[in-house]
Amino acid sequence: MKTTLSIIKADIGSIGGHIKPSYQLLESIREFIPRKGKNLFDDFYVSHTGDDIAILLSHQKGTGSSDIHKLAWDAFIEGTNVAKKQGLYGAGQDLLKDAFSGNIRGMGPAVAEMEIEERPSEPFLCFAADKTDPGAYNLPLYLTFTDPMFNPGLMLSPACGEGFKFNIMDVAYTEGDRIIELLAPENLYDIATLLRDNERFVIESIYSRSSGEIAAAVSTTRLHNIAGKYTGKDDPVCIVRVQGNFPATGEVLSPYSIGHYVAGFMRGSHIGPLMPVKINSPISYFDGPPIVTCHAFCVHERKFTESADVFDHPFWDYIRTKVSRKAVEIREQGFSGTAMLPYNELEYGGIVEKMEKLDKLFKIRK
Repeated sequence: MKTTLSIIKADIGSIGGHIKPSYQLLESIREFIPRKGKNLFDDFYVSHTGDDIAILLSHQKGTGSSDIHKLAWDAFIEGTNVAKKQGLYGAGQDLLKDAFSGNIRGMGPAVAEMEIEERPSEPFLCFAADKTDPGAYNLPLYLTFTDPMFNPGLMLSPACGEGFKFNIMDVAYTEGDRIIELLAPENLYDIATLLRDNERFVIESIYSRSSGEIAAAVSTTRLHNIAGKYTGKDDPVCIVRVQGNFPATGEVLSPYSIGHYVAGFMRGSHIGPLMPVKINSPISYFDGPPIVTCHAFCVHERKFTESADVFDHPFWDYIRTKVSRKAVEIREQGFSGTAMLPYNELEYGGIVEKMEKLDKLFKIRK
C-alpha cells in the first residue's frame, strides 16, 4: 500500500501583526484534525513558521484527495473562527474563497504532496518558508540535485550519479499548469536559464532517474494568476526525500548556508536573504527576514517519528548572523533599485496607483 505525504500551510491569524499564531489558535487546529478527520489519515503533525500554520498528514488517499484537502480547509476555517474571537491580525487572510470546491489548490493555502512506496527506512525533510514565494526553493534544490560542490553524492552515489528529472512550471501562464521536463545533467544550462527567474519559472517536483521515484515536491502555483489579482506571496512548503537513492540530509541542507536573496520581506514587496531558523520561529525585523524552517522525520507504515529540528545547531547560529548582516546591508538601500520588487510583483497596490496618477502629469517637452 502506498503512502501519501501532504503538507498544507496557511496564515489564518497572528499576534501583533505578522509575528506568530497564538497558542489557542494552534491548539484549535491540533484538536480539530483528529476529531474531524477520523479514518481519513494515519498520522499528523502541526507546526508554525512565522505567522503560518502547517499541517502535515500521512494517509492512503493519494495526492489531490478531496477528503484530505477539505479536512485541512475545515481546520483552517475552525482556526479562523478562533482567530476572530481573539482579535488576531489577518484572521483567515489566506483563505481566498468562501467555500471549499473539491481541491484546496488555488484557494490560498500552500500545498505540497507526494505518493511513495515506503522504503524500510523512509527519512524525509519538510521545509516551510514565510515572507517569500516558491521560487525561494529554486536555488537550494538546483544546487542539491545538480552540483557536486554542494552534493558530493552526485559523484559518490551510483544512484544519484544517474541524475534527476526536473519538472518546472511557468507560473506566469494563466490558462493552466504549463510544465517543462528537463534532465540533469544533460539539460543543466537550460535548467539554470529558467531557474534564474524565481518569479516566473519555479520547480514543481524532482524525480530520481535511477528509480523513477519522486524526490521532491514544492507547493508551486501563483495565487494572483488564479484569483485574477495579486494576493500576496505564497509562503511555500517543500518535501524532500533523503538518503539511499536520494541526496543525504546534509547535502539537501548545504545550500541554505548561502542565505540567498529571495522575494518577499516587508509587505511581500522587497528582496531579502533567506534565513534558516529553528522550528516554530516568529517573524521580526522588517516583517522578516524571509525565513525557512525544516523538520526531519522518518515515516514507517504511515506513522511519523517525532521531528528533529535540523536548523537547531550551533553552526546555523553562525549562518543566521551572516544572513542578518546581509539583511541589514540590503535594507540600507531602502526603496531603491533591486532592494524592492518590480511593479508587477509588488504585493501592495498603492505604488501602482500612484504611478497611474503621476503618469497623467507627464508632458512631452517640445
